[in-house]
Amino acid sequence: MTRLSTPSGPVHGSSLTDGTTVHRFLGIPYAAPPSGAHRFRPPVPVPPWTEALDCTAPGSAAPQNPESPAPPGARPRTWSEEGCLNLNIWTPGTDGPARPVMVWVHGGAYLLGANSDGMYDGARLAAAAGVVLVSINYRLGALGFLHLADLLGAGYEDSGNLALLDQLEALRWVRRNIGAFGGDPDNVTVFGESAGAAAIGTLLGMPASDGLFRRAIMQSGTAERYRRPEESARITSLFLELCGLAPSSAAELLTLPVERLLAAQQDLEKRFAAETFAVPLPFQPTVGTPSLPVPPLDSVRAGLNSGVDLLIGTNLNEGSFAVEMRPPAAGDPDYPGRAAAVLAGAGVPSAQALGYPQALARVLFREPAGKELLEAAIADTVYRQPSNRLLAARQLAAEDGSTAQGGAGKTFAYLFTWRSPAMGGKLGACHALDIPFVFRHLDAPEAAFLTRGKAPAALGDAMSGAWAAFAGTGNPATAGLEWPEYGEARSTLVLGDEIRLEDDPRRELREFFEAVRPLPAR
Repeated sequence: MTRLSTPSGPVHGSSLTDGTTVHRFLGIPYAAPPSGAHRFRPPVPVPPWTEALDCTAPGSAAPQNPESPAPPGARPRTWSEEGCLNLNIWTPGTDGPARPVMVWVHGGAYLLGANSDGMYDGARLAAAAGVVLVSINYRLGALGFLHLADLLGAGYEDSGNLALLDQLEALRWVRRNIGAFGGDPDNVTVFGESAGAAAIGTLLGMPASDGLFRRAIMQSGTAERYRRPEESARITSLFLELCGLAPSSAAELLTLPVERLLAAQQDLEKRFAAETFAVPLPFQPTVGTPSLPVPPLDSVRAGLNSGVDLLIGTNLNEGSFAVEMRPPAAGDPDYPGRAAAVLAGAGVPSAQALGYPQALARVLFREPAGKELLEAAIADTVYRQPSNRLLAARQLAAEDGSTAQGGAGKTFAYLFTWRSPAMGGKLGACHALDIPFVFRHLDAPEAAFLTRGKAPAALGDAMSGAWAAFAGTGNPATAGLEWPEYGEARSTLVLGDEIRLEDDPRRELREFFEAVRPLPAR
């Protein structure tokens, strides 16, 4: 089955067998080229084709600068503005009942990444779990998020959210075509990590996403990664300056070589990196726009997508890369000072910030070391507490009756705690360490730096099995793995050398943030 007829047109793929045969179709376009007259504009559905499309090699990544520092063993990505809106599909076959569909949204701070990265190869997960796995590309950086509504007017009102609109277009393509690949268009789960999970958190609050997916898995994500129009306009002004353009010349962005845009983007990235001790995020979606009228968390709180089942969690040491990899700079404060700056950037008033190390000490049963304090502050402000607030928003929506006609979706939570042996253990359960466990790539070269061949296979089997079970039924429990809903007890599955249930892990830190940043009442 290397040739299929689909509603969009015939495709020619390839097959591979490693105990189980999986068919793969790579680089399928899901939208028209977003270049030329379509630059900075919403995606346009791809026209149908009649000749068989060669889908035996990955498509181009979205335009991006080289990763620096690049992970060990990473290969430079081949990108193209014209051909970047493509997706990959792995399927066990088209026989029998329609299979659950899992659609992967890659991370990379909205600046980097591609569906062709080795860690996202879906063959093993599709084979082991019997799912149809899809991975998508979307526009990144300025091309995906530059807010131009004020400068270019009609047609550019949503230029600040193009990456998200790309993802919605990919999901529409999946709904129309995935049946030809053996998938169930009525049983689609979106899952992603880091910026991919943040995108999913944002999609949950976008009216146009309603009905496009039945379930969502957010690994190290948030529904709070956005800017107000005035903030986005400030970023746009700075970007224009880095391009050597005045606001009155903004229309020249439509025809500048993409390399010029990337050079300005790189300068912008450096400025943001120098100004934060956390994670530099120069590009984010814009609220107050047609596709994202209000902050996503507000929409979730009001009941949008409340019927979607959600599995969400974080890694224990999400901030360790930012702590260990950031080059030292003259004038940097000590670690407690850096932690205070991170908390201030997240809206924690300085008068209350002293309560954070006290709360962390209660969690650790000792005073935290300086690096430990900074790492925890990054993990909490960027990842864990936003996840907790999304969980709380869904609970409030259910309690208030702000649910879909079919009732409230189920909600499950996890905390990943297995510690990487890399760098003498300094990274701990670091950001992105969960990915090879989910995709069953613990032995892959791309995972070697973090796993060092010591990752427990049983944990990988449990996680990939739970993710697939959730995609199939809305419940991640499997044989031998109990996983209750989050509920009032805040039941959370701790995924480490030992898998166990814990109610409200690191409760003291959640309570600290709830006191300083309470979720608004309706």
